Amino acid sequence: MNLGKLALSLPVPPNVPACVDWARRAEGLGYESIWIAETGGPDPFVLAAAVAQVTQTARIGIAVSPVYIRTPATIAAASGTVSQLAPGRFILGVGASSHAIVENWHGVPFDRPLARVRETVTTVRAMLAGEKSNFDGTTLHTHGFRLMVPPPAPVPIYVGALRPAMLELAGEVGDGVAVNLFPVEALPKMLEHIGIGARRANKDPRTFEVVCRHQVLVTDDKAGARELFRTALTGYFATPVYNKFAAWYGFEEEAAVIAEGFRRGDRALTRRGMTDRFVDSLGIFGSLQECRERIAAYAAAGVTTAIVSPLSFDPGAIRQTIEGLAPQR
Repeated sequence: MNLGKLALSLPVPPNVPACVDWARRAEGLGYESIWIAETGGPDPFVLAAAVAQVTQTARIGIAVSPVYIRTPATIAAASGTVSQLAPGRFILGVGASSHAIVENWHGVPFDRPLARVRETVTTVRAMLAGEKSNFDGTTLHTHGFRLMVPPPAPVPIYVGALRPAMLELAGEVGDGVAVNLFPVEALPKMLEHIGIGARRANKDPRTFEVVCRHQVLVTDDKAGARELFRTALTGYFATPVYNKFAAWYGFEEEAAVIAEGFRRGDRALTRRGMTDRFVDSLGIFGSLQECRERIAAYAAAGVTTAIVSPLSFDPGAIRQTIEGLAPQR
């Protein structure tokens, strides 16, 4: 059964030492890469630097850091630092993120996301190449910044994307794309838009890495897994970007209920929008065989690298999921 490249998602509970330990163990279990999310937990660049110290061959990626909350110079400096600790192994992932994270958490307007992502990728790529910044765009301006020590090897930049315009931008300006929270049936049209952007930049879409984070739990309690999924991810689909994403790939009714519940401040209604049909199409949970089959279906449809994000706060369940799916098991 072809699952593609398997990767581990960090952070995992309960703390940073656990994350670092799991990164070390994951490499030993055969996981090809470690991808770190920025969702209010540990700083992803600091954690990436720590992971670099306990691994030798695994790639280390950020998937993804919001472009609004750090300047291009800060992103380049952080990326350059990690790349020196893991030469040739570090991948920078950036994306627009969501209104909830950008506006509510950080107090920054979520304006012109396509332009902001494009200009961030352009400026950070130049900085990582050792160039002195000299850029005036519509959302960013930077002059005179240069990394004192450029990375020893080129740093690929991946773009987090959901719907057509951003998927096309990812194909055009990115070296890869990071995606998540969609049914496998939606992948062909997502790849179609990535291909449009890639061809716009004279790139071969077939060489484009598609990195997908999956919420996974090896368990015989599917009802409990659904509730964990709802608890962890209902807030995502209440935000405009993910709500529109769900509607775009075929869950218009669920998206409308979730949006209405959010508008009213009715958490119960919002949660009811996360129907079993919807949750089961996104989450991967069940027996080890069932989880493998679901990941394999995404790989067959075009996902290059499947990131396993254990859907649990229980250390035993996390261990069962990571070790059970390990490539070398």
